[in-house]
Amino acid sequence: MSSKPEILVITEIPQPMIDVLEQHFVVHKYWLQDPQSFLREHAHSIRGALTRAAKGIKKDLIEQLPALEVISGFGVGVDATDLDTCRRLNIKVSNTPRVLNECVADTGLALMLAVTRKICAADSFARSGAWESAQFEGAWKMTGKRCGIVGMGNIGHEVANRAAAFNMPIHYFSPNEAQNAAWTHHTSLIELAKAVDFLVLTLPGGAETHHIINREVLEALGPDGILVNIARGTVVDTDALIAVLQEGKLRGAGLDVFEKEPHIPAALMELKNVVLLPHIASNTAETRQAMADLTIDNLVQYFSEGKLITPVV
Repeated sequence: MSSKPEILVITEIPQPMIDVLEQHFVVHKYWLQDPQSFLREHAHSIRGALTRAAKGIKKDLIEQLPALEVISGFGVGVDATDLDTCRRLNIKVSNTPRVLNECVADTGLALMLAVTRKICAADSFARSGAWESAQFEGAWKMTGKRCGIVGMGNIGHEVANRAAAFNMPIHYFSPNEAQNAAWTHHTSLIELAKAVDFLVLTLPGGAETHHIINREVLEALGPDGILVNIARGTVVDTDALIAVLQEGKLRGAGLDVFEKEPHIPAALMELKNVVLLPHIASNTAETRQAMADLTIDNLVQYFSEGKLITPVV
C-alpha cells in the first residue's frame, strides 16, 4: 500500500503537472470519474485536493471528503471555493497570488488599447482586402485619458503603473488607500465612474462584489467611457452592460471574463465596440508555469511541513 498522500484533482490540468504530482502523491483525476461511484470507494482516503481557481470546490463535495485537509487552487481567485465550509471543517486553502499579476495587468492594458484603437476591427479590415478600396474608420487616443481602477490590490497596482506610462491620471476605488499620493482615492464607485474615461476591474469575485458594476455605475461612466474586466464575470451585471452598449451609453468594453463562461451572450458577440477574450489574462507560458509550480509546492510543503506557502484559509 502506498505511503503517499492521496489527492483529488478536480479539473483537468496539464499532463506535466500530473507527472510532478505523481512523484509526491497518489493522484485521482476527478474529471474522468463517475462522481458517486468514485466517492463511495475513495472519499475517506482523500487528504488533499487541487482545482482551477475559477472552478473551485463547492460545499457538497467538500462535505463528502471527510479526510480532506487542504485545497490548493490553481489561480488567484478563491470565490468559487466554499471558504466558510473550509473554515468550519478546518480545511486549509491556498491560491497562487503575485505570480500572475504582471500578465493579467498586461492584458488589461492590451484590452484598453484594443478598444480605443479598434485593433480587432482594423485587423479584420486589413485581412479582408477592404483597405484596397477604402480607408479604415478613425479611432480614439488612449494616452492622457483618466484611468479608474476598481480594486487596488496587487493587480490593480500593476495596471496603475502601466497606465501611468501612458500619462494617464490614476483614480481608484478600494477599501484601503494605496501608498501613492499621486493617485486619487474615491470612496464612492459612482463618483469614480464619473471621474474617469476607463473603468478597469481588478477586484475579487464572490457574493460581496456580485453585480457591483450595475447600470447606475455604467451610466455614470458615460457615453465616452470604456469598461475593462480582467477580474471575474460576476462583478458585472451583464444584462445592464449589454443594454447600455446597445443604447450608446458606453463607448465600448474589453472583457476577458464572463458570468457563465465559457458561454458568452450572443448580444455581446454582435457588438462591434466590444473586444472579447476567452479568459486568457494569465495565459502565458511563463506565468502558467509559475502558477503550476506554486500550486504543487503548496501541497508538497503542507504534507511535508504542515504549512502552506500562500495560505488563504
